[in-house]
Amino acid sequence: MENNMLKVYAVCEKALSDGNLSKEEILVLLKCPEENSDIIFQTADAVRKKEVGDEVHLRGLVEFSNYCKKNCEYCGIRGKNKNIERYRLNKEEILATALRAESLGYRSVVMQSGEDPYYTAEILADIISAIKAQTDLAITMSAGEFTYEEYKTIKEAGTDRYLLRFETSNEELYKKLHPDSDFHQRIECLHILRDLGYQVGSGFMVGLPGETPEIFADNLLLLQKLDVDMAGIGPFLPNSDTNLAGASGGTLVNSLKAVAIARLLLRNAHIPATTAMGSLDPKGREKALQAGANVVMPNVTPEEFREMYQLYPNKICLRDDPAHCRKCITGKIQGISRIVSKEHGHSLKVKKEY
Repeated sequence: MENNMLKVYAVCEKALSDGNLSKEEILVLLKCPEENSDIIFQTADAVRKKEVGDEVHLRGLVEFSNYCKKNCEYCGIRGKNKNIERYRLNKEEILATALRAESLGYRSVVMQSGEDPYYTAEILADIISAIKAQTDLAITMSAGEFTYEEYKTIKEAGTDRYLLRFETSNEELYKKLHPDSDFHQRIECLHILRDLGYQVGSGFMVGLPGETPEIFADNLLLLQKLDVDMAGIGPFLPNSDTNLAGASGGTLVNSLKAVAIARLLLRNAHIPATTAMGSLDPKGREKALQAGANVVMPNVTPEEFREMYQLYPNKICLRDDPAHCRKCITGKIQGISRIVSKEHGHSLKVKKEY
């Protein structure tokens, strides 16, 4: 045990000045016992402070549709789930939600949905153009896979960023979990987004059935290879309305390790403290912020729709008013001596004008 901890300390020492960790070094950190993991989190927090500072960027989450044509095995809004009530927000409702988010002090929104064929690239572009015309919000879109031309249409309407998680880097496991999707197509979409000038976000779930430490390490290395502007990482939480209802979920400590190691590898990427971590632990988001994260995405979706958008069970803040959420998360951030940013939170990968 003592020898293993010496290896952990050595990797952490290297990581303070060098983000080029090998797979073997990442595995040393992943296999570190839970009771000794604080050294990893402290190292990541030091890198976070050096590379991105003490500001925490708030991004208001707008879940505008829970329709989905896909059937991902882990997801509560998968197309074959007949136990949920479906909804779509129209242009006016989405615009009103964005205006409310801005009035609460948000500088950025994340527009998220299932892969809903109703929202064509043209419809999304019309909505985005309206938001851009009436607000000064930065916009992240997260609505799944499109063609090059469709992504281009959405980008030209004013979308700043796109979030498309790969969930696992292992092609065989990806196929098991995504029976109607293709891993290589997913990765190609990420390259298309980069080519079109989006700020690109991707990420994965921690603790998926079939995940091994080696796959876990490869997930982190794929994020580094993609050189993402934002890395979204959270635990797998089994949903009773899916085929994985009886599976074991991801743990908070492993999710925190993923966030911390992502910070060591990606240095100045934006990394959210995800809501799923807050669902595992009342202080999950604060713990993630102290392990390398620098973004929080409070929900600004109209309250009457929130319970219908449950990708996983026991999601927090389902009944909270957006104004209350804004005040609450500000208090949590200030409580750990961090600062709520007043900026849009654009990518730090390349300094450029937006």
